[in-house]
Parts: sequence; C-alpha cells; structure tokens
Amino acid sequence: MPKIDIAQAPTRFGSAYPPPFDAPCAGRKRWKLGDAAGLTQFGVNLQRLGPGVWSSQRHWHTAEDEFVWVVSGEVVLVTDESEQVLRAGDCAGFPAGAPNGHHLQNRSDAEAVLLEVGSRREAEDGCDYPDIDMVAHPGSDRYHRRNGTPYE
Repeated sequence: MPKIDIAQAPTRFGSAYPPPFDAPCAGRKRWKLGDAAGLTQFGVNLQRLGPGVWSSQRHWHTAEDEFVWVVSGEVVLVTDESEQVLRAGDCAGFPAGAPNGHHLQNRSDAEAVLLEVGSRREAEDGCDYPDIDMVAHPGSDRYHRRNGTPYE
C-alpha cells in the first residue's frame, strides 16, 4: 500500500554523533518516511524538534542535496552568513558541495515539525562540520577528527 503509517516508519531518536556533539540533538525525533515507502533515489524524513533541540551539528555535504520545509512551529536556520527565523510554510535548500555549514535550532517554547528531503548518495558523500573537530568520510559509518583519527 502506498499510504505510509507514520507510527510504523523506521525511526531515529537522538543522533549518532560522538559525545559531546550528540547533546544538542539528543531530543531530536526523526521518522524515515522515504525508507517506509521503499524509496531509493531520495530520502524523506519527518523531524520533530522540541524546545532547545538542534536538527544536527552545523554541517555541509559534498555529494548530497538537502531541502527542509517547516510544517509547524519555528526554528532558527544558522548558516555561515547569518541566522534566519523559519516558520510554518518556510523552506530552505542546500546544494551538494556548497561549503556553507547549516543547521536548525528550536529556540522557541513549542515543538517544531519539519519535512526533510535529501539525495541518497551516502557511498560518495562526505560531510564537514565546520564548528567542531569532526568530519564524515564517504562510505564510512564512523565520524573522524580532522587529523583522521576516528571517534569511538
């Protein structure tokens, strides 16, 4: 059946970041709707951020495009250039290979709900985290320090 039962979709609560980088994202809740639908060319996630929760560490991808649409609530988009408030109906996109670190922070008193869409190019995609000593190499399921040593 094409209709997705969100309650049955695969989830990821929190993040896979190593400590202490995981703390700001510990309250993040993500339902993998694209996985539930069997999509292989792009991913779709429903994300819920409670007050004070971040979507991720600030990052940019080498091979994956990203798009986010605010379904409800309010978040602050933090990029290299500025901070912008995004409210329900607002959206933002991040092209692959553009070295502009970005993430969303919920600085409000209410939950924010987001829809995320991204390409599925994990095998060739790297990720840089400009504010912290962390990178993700293409095809690796581990995070590394900039000197190449992996985090435990």
